[in-house]
Amino acid sequence: MSAEYDIAETLDVKGASCPMPVVKTKGAIDELAEEQVLEVLATDPGSMSDIDGWASGTAGVELVGQEEGDDVYKHYVRKTE
Repeated sequence: MSAEYDIAETLDVKGASCPMPVVKTKGAIDELAEEQVLEVLATDPGSMSDIDGWASGTAGVELVGQEEGDDVYKHYVRKTE
């Protein structure tokens, strides 16, 4: 299953553990233009709650979706400002 987002960039943080997926996601989202979507690929199960919590508490970003796969967790973050 694949998400229905217009992906501007994919960030691969597979193998990284907390807090690196969030740190790298923030760095990558800062490089995007408003309304662009960043796809984040992670292997850390904690990234599901970590990225959700970061996006909820961060102005200018919106978590638009997450997918839990067998080995990879996918996160879709939109830059909103």
